[in-house]
Amino acid sequence: MSSILIRQAGPMLTVQDLGRVGLQHLGVSGSGPTDGPSMRMANRLVGNDDGQAVLEFAHVGGHFEVAEPVRFAVTGGDVEITVDGERRHGWESFALLPGQVLKIGALRDAVWGYLALSGGIETPPVLGARSTHLRTGIGGLEGRRLAAGDRLPLGTTNPAPMRALTQAFRRPLGPVRVVKGPQADHFGASAWQDFLGAGFVVSGQRDRMAQMLEGPIVRAALGHDIVSDGTVSGSIQVPASGRPIVLMAERQTTGGYPKIATVASIDLPRLAQAMTGAPVRFKVISQDEAETLYLGQSQALNAALAGLEEKSEMTKPQREQVDE
Repeated sequence: MSSILIRQAGPMLTVQDLGRVGLQHLGVSGSGPTDGPSMRMANRLVGNDDGQAVLEFAHVGGHFEVAEPVRFAVTGGDVEITVDGERRHGWESFALLPGQVLKIGALRDAVWGYLALSGGIETPPVLGARSTHLRTGIGGLEGRRLAAGDRLPLGTTNPAPMRALTQAFRRPLGPVRVVKGPQADHFGASAWQDFLGAGFVVSGQRDRMAQMLEGPIVRAALGHDIVSDGTVSGSIQVPASGRPIVLMAERQTTGGYPKIATVASIDLPRLAQAMTGAPVRFKVISQDEAETLYLGQSQALNAALAGLEEKSEMTKPQREQVDE
């Protein structure tokens, strides 16, 4: 069986697929990718189905080798990629041969990156998915972050050409859109003015579970403790500190803080990819509008995926000529 050897691991390197579905009522978090569209594009570039497992990393990728020839693609943001010192590009697929070393450097305009390999990562599924959930230690490889020396099994590479993303998939600009949360009425007019008016900054206190925002203190007139109820990705909890916390892929399934709003699905990947220190402003929209926008984004993503263009592997002189 083919495999990938991790020679050097960046922070938060984990195995992720589309996550676990239908188990939240049993206390099982869905997990899955932090930036779903980027993961889907990486998979399609190498000829995989959308849900095949990939490697997700934060900030820096790492160094990798394979036992048999594969195709690979890196998405998520702008990043330096080399194979035996020769430059490769993100949002395209390339061949990786045994003995060659793939190096993925630091993301320059994003937080989360994705490495897809043809055939997908084939660690044993746990509760219906291969996604790693770090806080409960399930999925992926022993439920943990990957480290140098780890070797992961790969599925069979399907015969398919190299591909490049020719139609840009553009993320929306402007304020992050939210729908009022289940405890929206816990917050008075002044709290809503603070939440929507002054704006926030993405804190360095962030991981796959949640990210904290710095800025105005948001006070709940009816208090900051509730009977615990369900959460979803994008739930914005406000604890007694008054500092909003946005729940992400590895969120807990229930929470006892009031939820002022929920980030619209169309904007959640954009917020997840916002660099630490980036400004964030919120805008309230209706649930119907959020659903319409998400359907429109899905259509745009499908159009971008349908526009994947076959390409041939370029030699170093050819690639340098193109770069000039």
